[in-house]
Amino acid sequence: MSTADRYLNFAYGSNMSSHRLRARTPSARPLGIARLSGHRLAWGKKGGDGSAKCHLVETGRDADLVWGVLYEIDIAEKGRLDEAEGLGVHYAHRNVRVETDAGTVEAGAYFAIDADESLRPFDWYVAFVLAGAAEHGLPADYVAAIAALPVLVDDDAVRRSRNLAILADR
Repeated sequence: MSTADRYLNFAYGSNMSSHRLRARTPSARPLGIARLSGHRLAWGKKGGDGSAKCHLVETGRDADLVWGVLYEIDIAEKGRLDEAEGLGVHYAHRNVRVETDAGTVEAGAYFAIDADESLRPFDWYVAFVLAGAAEHGLPADYVAAIAALPVLVDDDAVRRSRNLAILADR
């Protein structure tokens, strides 16, 4: 799957949305859903806007599972995604082994450098995550758990409108 000029990325948050990820890396091509065992999805990575973004927490328990989307992306665009994710400041990049219907593959994933689990995500951010989950057909119970999260309505009306417009423009 991965070649010298392309790499695999495991998207588990807002980047599951093809529309959102292609705005950052136009070459992104979804290969299907994937599962990362021994991890859980958490919501405490502090975003530049002060709200929570999701991140991966390694638990080591096989029963803990994070669903996401496996993407193939041109290696020339990796720097753009690293910049959008705040590599080295907000996130670290590590390789993980994810399970797909075709077998187990190694892919890159972003892990929060510093997390504060008391933070809550904005409604529009969770809407990106839900849009990606619906687009790719993640399991209904997993999606329902995300939809049940307590969220904050972003009081920055311009930022909220801008992000909701991106969702509406899919």
